[in-house]
Amino acid sequence: MSRNRARLSDVSIARPVLAWVIMFALIVFGSVALGRLGVSYMPDVDFPVLSVSVNWEGAAPEIMEAEIVDRLERRLITVEGLKEMTSGVSQGSASITLEFTIDRNIDAALQEVQTAISRLEMPTDVRPPTVRKSNPEESPIMWLGLYGEIPERDLFVLADNMILDRLQLLDGVGEVFVGGDMERNLRVWADNRKLKEYQLTILDVEQALLNDHVEGAAGYLENTQTERNLRVLGEAASPESIRNIRINSRGGAPIYFSDIRLRDVARVDDGLNDHRRITRVDGKRGISIGIRKQIGANTVAVGDRVIAGVDAIQKELPEGITLQVNFDSTRFVKEAVDETQFTLLLSAILTALVCWFFLGNFHSTLNVILSIPTSIIGTFLILYFLDFTLNLFTLLGLSLAIGIVVDDNIMVLENIVRHFDKGKDRIAAARDGTREIFFAALAASTAVVAIFLPVAFMEGVIGRFFFEFGITITAAVALSLVDA
Repeated sequence: MSRNRARLSDVSIARPVLAWVIMFALIVFGSVALGRLGVSYMPDVDFPVLSVSVNWEGAAPEIMEAEIVDRLERRLITVEGLKEMTSGVSQGSASITLEFTIDRNIDAALQEVQTAISRLEMPTDVRPPTVRKSNPEESPIMWLGLYGEIPERDLFVLADNMILDRLQLLDGVGEVFVGGDMERNLRVWADNRKLKEYQLTILDVEQALLNDHVEGAAGYLENTQTERNLRVLGEAASPESIRNIRINSRGGAPIYFSDIRLRDVARVDDGLNDHRRITRVDGKRGISIGIRKQIGANTVAVGDRVIAGVDAIQKELPEGITLQVNFDSTRFVKEAVDETQFTLLLSAILTALVCWFFLGNFHSTLNVILSIPTSIIGTFLILYFLDFTLNLFTLLGLSLAIGIVVDDNIMVLENIVRHFDKGKDRIAAARDGTREIFFAALAASTAVVAIFLPVAFMEGVIGRFFFEFGITITAAVALSLVDA
């Protein structure tokens, strides 16, 4: 019976080289897996929540509710797994928050919501609704600030034409966006006195813009040999082109040989959308640029690339224009990783001192010390195959595991030393000491696993976050038992 129970230890004693190869293989492959693990602040967990947002410029809250929200709610109420729906409206915008049951696949729910919305006819001037998941991994990891002694519109053009494209090409960057609604906007300010002078109304101005400021497909032209696609090139390319648009109708009736231009009855300004958010950098007006990483990418590595990219872009910016990092969440991840590394090193040193003090044997102390990297680094291999990332929860599990993984080794090693002190040779002491303490070590490790493994199966959103924590510490303890 004892031979079967301790078969692995017998093989390790009979073939010590094989045991060392297994230990170093765990360390080597675990180190490779560590280099490929994604690093993030939080686990990749999708909350069972979807948010739907709709913008309709200038619409009153009552109109948003009647024409948009009520119609969307009637469509979305039939989505499978919907637990709660909350709506809110304001001037020109509306939002609907959908909470689903915890067992509902949020990606499938997202697709079903998008399908339901696509079947709904919206007013022509309403922007298509946007649907987003709630995931901490999708939050911006960095915010940049761009400011200088030039108009805000020129700052936006500079960011849109140069900075955003450069940063988007960096490895691991998922999305680069300008905070707030900073799109270019041409404003037409009609002069009521001049409109009356020409016997026109604002509707005539609007119709002129709709007729002449347009570009689109116009079919195709074919003959017996060739076929060519046609399109209407009517979109004005500049504010001056807008000012030169002819007003050819009055109250719906055509004005023949009209030479009335838009500039005769209105002023055209080139600017940006209405300010809904103001950004100040060092007390100066500027614009903010958000950086989102790709899901599963190494947060720290992406942050380092962005910082290097910002430094390179700054050298090419005109004098007086500054691009700087205002917020960097990757530093929290760096601090957590550095703290774990320090804890690992400190625990190894303290464990070595304690083992040396009580055992007084260098080889025995070395065996205990090697159990720490074998168990901890070997755990990285398991995390890699389970598609986990290094985040606050996995690092917390590793930090707790560091103080536990040496328990089995010390327990087994102390019993082997006791048998050796009785006069047995090394092989007999190792064999008898391991067999005698096998069930005690197994019981100790099983007790630890019994405490932390159920954490991985907690229900709800909190359970999804602690899943990686429970699996991490369980894997480390299991490897420590095998190593012992």
